[in-house]
Amino acid sequence: MDLLDHIDRRILSVLQQDGRITNAALAELVALSPSACLQRVRRLERLGIIEGYGARIAIERIRPVLLIHGEVALKRHQPEDFRALEAMFLSEPRVLEAAEISGRFDYHVKVCVADMGEWRDMTASWTAGPWQIARVSSQVVMHPAKSFAGYPLLPSAKVSPRAGR
Repeated sequence: MDLLDHIDRRILSVLQQDGRITNAALAELVALSPSACLQRVRRLERLGIIEGYGARIAIERIRPVLLIHGEVALKRHQPEDFRALEAMFLSEPRVLEAAEISGRFDYHVKVCVADMGEWRDMTASWTAGPWQIARVSSQVVMHPAKSFAGYPLLPSAKVSPRAGR
């Protein structure tokens, strides 16, 4: 049974694009009364589907920025090693995102540093620290072609192999 109906999905879609929209404007866009719309938004918040609201910042206008995508491999694969590394990622503000992944590496991280020297120092402290890191590989973001703008809330249309013929 699906927790969300099409109206909930429309609410979420609008809020992903504009978290500052007024309840009245949101209600109008999703064809609900303001009170019914607010009830749905509060329900989505209580369920933890809406985790919070924030602002997208043009960080490069504030300070020097180098975005790095890194891959981290552990020496061992003990549960305590994963927990320790994840705790370190959570406590490190320069780690923007971290995810355990499949493949040759154990984690993918997205990091924001000022320059390559800061990244070098950061990875040196990681590999010398208690986190059982075997190696770190990295790629520098040259140009962000698309930034995260929200999750797809509806199933994507399947493209037919004959499309365009």
